[in-house]
Amino acid sequence: MSRPAGHPARSVGAGSLCVLAASVLWGTTGTAATFAPAVGPLAIGAVAMGLGGLLQALLAAPQMARQARQLGTQRGTVLLGAVAVAVYPLAFYSSMHLAGVAVGTVVSIGTAPLASALIERVADRRRLTRRWKLGAALGVLGTVLLCVAEAARAHDTPHTVSTGATVLGVGLGLVAAATYALYSWAAHRLISHGTGSRAAMGAVFGLGGLLLVPVLLATGAPLLSSGTNAAVGAYMALVPMFAGYLLFGWGLAHVPASTATTLSLLEPAVAAVLAVLVVGERLPAVGWAGIALVVGCLAVLTAPTAQTARARRPRPRATGSETTPNLPEPSRAEPS
Repeated sequence: MSRPAGHPARSVGAGSLCVLAASVLWGTTGTAATFAPAVGPLAIGAVAMGLGGLLQALLAAPQMARQARQLGTQRGTVLLGAVAVAVYPLAFYSSMHLAGVAVGTVVSIGTAPLASALIERVADRRRLTRRWKLGAALGVLGTVLLCVAEAARAHDTPHTVSTGATVLGVGLGLVAAATYALYSWAAHRLISHGTGSRAAMGAVFGLGGLLLVPVLLATGAPLLSSGTNAAVGAYMALVPMFAGYLLFGWGLAHVPASTATTLSLLEPAVAAVLAVLVVGERLPAVGWAGIALVVGCLAVLTAPTAQTARARRPRPRATGSETTPNLPEPSRAEPS
């Protein structure tokens, strides 16, 4: 199995930062969508992930051409990831539309680490570390508190969301979580088997984008009905989806999918804060407690351990009268 080269601690740290940066960008999507209320969730999802995926493929075309044979030998993984890419935005934005921005985001992203861990356990026989379990527990508890806070806010403004719509929205959120975990695993599997991150992401997201084109053609007319709607669509495709997934792809080259999906728990926290600051929603104290737990989860997963601290220290090796530092060890995908 091919492993990313470079210093282990530095690679894992940089990969984690890339995933966190992508999560911040993704956290803006729910708020951005509120500026185009006439555009349906299917159109928002199709334009965001569809155009964003096609742009990724266009950017990665030279790398994909160079690694065409390698991608061909793993075409099953590519196709699986692409189908997950196509389903995810339709389920995710429909979940937010039916159950509310906070609940849809919390369910979709908050349960993804559990789905990712299950996929890695079954498919890769990966043993989950105690550190990951602690971080995931803090993050999932934080997202549950955010969900409780949103439910309390909805209770203060009755008749905004029906119970049936909320249940359906939560169900679609679980579908979004499963497909998010699935395409993250597929991309990481391609990368860990020697495909460059740009080629892997370009193939998976480009094919997924193609699958979303018919949905965009069928539902995307409102995107062209006003300059604001078009601007929202362009922003969703270019910033959170195109730039965000470039960062996410680089992160997946250095951390396993279960860690990446857990780090992306920052997204619902960002979405909740933006809902307060921009949309004008009110977040109860329990919601802020949930955000604090999510931040604690990120601290647990990204803080250096004694092992990575030892890896950072150069150990001089004597050769005659001179000393030469050891070469960096190969990077490990999974933090201790």
